Amino acid sequence: MKHEYTALIEQDEGWYVAYCPEFPEAHGQGKTIDEAKKSLAEAIELLHELRVEDALKMAPAGTIRQIVEVG
Repeated sequence: MKHEYTALIEQDEGWYVAYCPEFPEAHGQGKTIDEAKKSLAEAIELLHELRVEDALKMAPAGTIRQIVEVG
């Protein structure tokens, strides 16, 4: 499933730093904009996986799990 998120990118001392308002704890960096975006995408993917794992651990027994497509 494809998701799209916002990448805000700033340049800092020769590096590009990317962050995402939808995932405030996700950051990426690289020598190019593409590297920074790729790094950010990897951080978002990891955070998303961790959030799903945490949510599933907290679901009561017998909870029905189904997939919802967005976009």
